[in-house]
Amino acid sequence: MTSTTAVPSWAPAAPENKPGRDRYLDLLRSLALVRVVIYHIFGWAWLTVLFPSMGVMFALAGALMARSLERPAWSVIRGRIRRLLPPVWLFGAVVLPLMFLGGWQPTRTGTWAVELLNYLVPVGAPPFPWHLGDKAGLLEDTWAVQAVGPLWYIRAYLWFVIASPLLLWAFRRLPWATLLAPLALTAAVGTGLVKIPGETGNAVTDFAAYGSCWVLGFAHHEGLLKRIPRYLAVSCASLVMAFGLWWASGHLGPDGWDLNDIPLAQATWSFGFVVILLQYAPAWQQLPGKLARFDKLVTLSNNRAVTIYLWHNLLIMATVPILDRLWDIPFVDAHLSEALETTYMIWMFVLVWPLIGLVVLGTGWVEDLAAKRSPRLWPNGRRPSGGSKGGSGSGSRSKARSGSKGRGGSRVAGRGGSHRR
Repeated sequence: MTSTTAVPSWAPAAPENKPGRDRYLDLLRSLALVRVVIYHIFGWAWLTVLFPSMGVMFALAGALMARSLERPAWSVIRGRIRRLLPPVWLFGAVVLPLMFLGGWQPTRTGTWAVELLNYLVPVGAPPFPWHLGDKAGLLEDTWAVQAVGPLWYIRAYLWFVIASPLLLWAFRRLPWATLLAPLALTAAVGTGLVKIPGETGNAVTDFAAYGSCWVLGFAHHEGLLKRIPRYLAVSCASLVMAFGLWWASGHLGPDGWDLNDIPLAQATWSFGFVVILLQYAPAWQQLPGKLARFDKLVTLSNNRAVTIYLWHNLLIMATVPILDRLWDIPFVDAHLSEALETTYMIWMFVLVWPLIGLVVLGTGWVEDLAAKRSPRLWPNGRRPSGGSKGGSGSGSRSKARSGSKGRGGSRVAGRGGSHRR
């Protein structure tokens, strides 16, 4: 595969590739991760409008990919895949045995062996049981659906990485056509005009819905967005976003204004939102002012973004059996039961972050090994001593609670339902 470093004829002066990380992009990635966790706990549909986190994450990944493709394309793709897969393997090494112990029998399908390979290289849909019945253990019987749910993002990311050399080549020759083509594809496959059955249709819809955001990352890196007057870019982006809301208003899904259920609205709203974010992108090599107090958390979340994203759903569900033990305390059951009932999801949100921290400590170092770095337990940028600064109630009650919407895990739907992002 050839390199894609040819300079397009339309381009302005070469973009400024200052050494070090872009802290504005790092901050956006951290905000996107936090928004995903909040959404998966509370299920608030309006969060998909307030901050379309997946579109933002794909745009940031696209910008970094364009920067990396200044090197030979094959080495970049190989490096990205090498850094992505080991955390996925570790996740599968934990989740698959738990599903088997829960009584799952994937051999009932004729293609089970091939489908299981998606836990090694997630180019398709990994199989999972919809229900584990009485063998689900401490978690609700649909925990596998929710735990495996985030792998859709890993698949889409892998597809984008593999396609990036061709996409960047096309972008440098036909920038506007390449930028807008995914929106046109979404209008075809995301509205039912063109129907692609099964998981292939889901994958193509994901690729189309977030394709323009990925290419916007190219446009940001290449300096194309800076050539457009800000008033014009913001005005056009606002019109695209208005169309997205108009389309959503006539195609509301089971959860109302949840854009995850409405691909064309998701694609257009995310596109316009990302254009505005990147138009106003400051050149931060350090977080300014009061934001500086979050520097270590931003650094940590960016260094462990794959780990946090892979594990957060399972950890959200793990908060349920922990919190349910509070009803075993007589004082809580007698005097605080109602208060705990009404604030249950808030306590889920509070508890999930220490659990995420434990998983970062226990498994995050795999990301370092995958990147051929020395393993670090807590890479928040703090300078280590003598070293250099790092990179950037009753059983029936419990059963009733776990079956409720507000308790018993996240609101992440599995395949066959809507994506929960």
